[in-house]
Amino acid sequence: MFFRILNSKKVLLPVLLLLCSTLFAQNNNTGAKTAEGGYNMTAVLLSVVAVVLVFVIWGLGQVLVLLGRQLLNKSKEAGKSSSAILTVVFLVMAFSASAQDAGVNAVTAPTNYGGLSANTFYFFVAVLGTEIAAILFLALSIRNLYRELTPAKPAVVKTNALKEWWNNMDKKLFTKAVPVEKESDVLLDHDYDGIKELDNSLPPWWKYGFYITIVVGVIYLAHFHVFASGKNPLQEYNAEMDKAKVEKEAYEAQNKDKIDEANVPMADAAGIAAAKTFFDEKCKACHGGAGEGGAGPNLTDDYWIHKGSLNDIYLSIKNGYADKGMQAWATVYSPKEMSYLASYIKTLHGTNPPNAKQPQGDLYTETAVPVKDSAAVMLVDTAKVRAGKK
Repeated sequence: MFFRILNSKKVLLPVLLLLCSTLFAQNNNTGAKTAEGGYNMTAVLLSVVAVVLVFVIWGLGQVLVLLGRQLLNKSKEAGKSSSAILTVVFLVMAFSASAQDAGVNAVTAPTNYGGLSANTFYFFVAVLGTEIAAILFLALSIRNLYRELTPAKPAVVKTNALKEWWNNMDKKLFTKAVPVEKESDVLLDHDYDGIKELDNSLPPWWKYGFYITIVVGVIYLAHFHVFASGKNPLQEYNAEMDKAKVEKEAYEAQNKDKIDEANVPMADAAGIAAAKTFFDEKCKACHGGAGEGGAGPNLTDDYWIHKGSLNDIYLSIKNGYADKGMQAWATVYSPKEMSYLASYIKTLHGTNPPNAKQPQGDLYTETAVPVKDSAAVMLVDTAKVRAGKK
């Protein structure tokens, strides 16, 4: 009903607004007349602007009503749309009324603004401000209604050529899975507690990898077991061990500090002092604190069960003799430390400690034998006399 009134009396609203503004301006001008006669150009100009803005408001109102009708026809929700348009009109009227009250009561001082009294000037300002606010409000409402009536444009998805190419390759070579919307085409009848099975194909990368392993397996079998053109793992291991042995011998031949049972140097004073500590910790329990013997043989006499040269003593310390209760000390001491121990034991020879144990083994005598190099000596066994073992 309200829309029909607006359509039949299109000029009613602007005329009423113009009439109210004119009457109010006359009432204010009667109390504050200007000294000049005739029309006031400021008042005329402001009135013209106000009238133009009224027509703008009227035009926007017509557009808003038209869009409101279309929205009614589209959504068939007349109550919501008509209430929105009525709210717009009432807001415009409320702005005008509040502006008039502000224009009347805002200024009481008889100030002159371009030949207008303060009340008249602020009235025009309030009217123009209200009209501008109404225009903005109507424009915003029109924009919102237009958006509701205009169908949403599909979002333009920017595609990356490289990304699209990779997605195609992924579908063909790596994944090859059925899209979710088409899973019903590959759905099997198997149902386990609500879990259904899909007949998806294997991922291409897995399938092609399996094919490659078959080819590699055939080549491996022919190369190592049929034609024997390559070494199997055991043969490769033996070859590597032989190579390592040769390299080790070459390294040890060039190592001046090499110590083993064939090359044991006599330790210096510091080495012998360190060896005494080792002897007290590990050897004293069996051979006595002074080497006099106990559970083990006497280390101070001329008789040795397993020979008594420096190299022989080193070998006995290194490997031990499990059948006689002596452990191998190679896992406890380094080659240099074992050479220190052998040197310390050699220093015990002939010390004749008290409570010495009876001789065991064979008589051993060391003699310096000259060789081609007069500066070198070699310790050798000069006698092996069986003295009996206890």
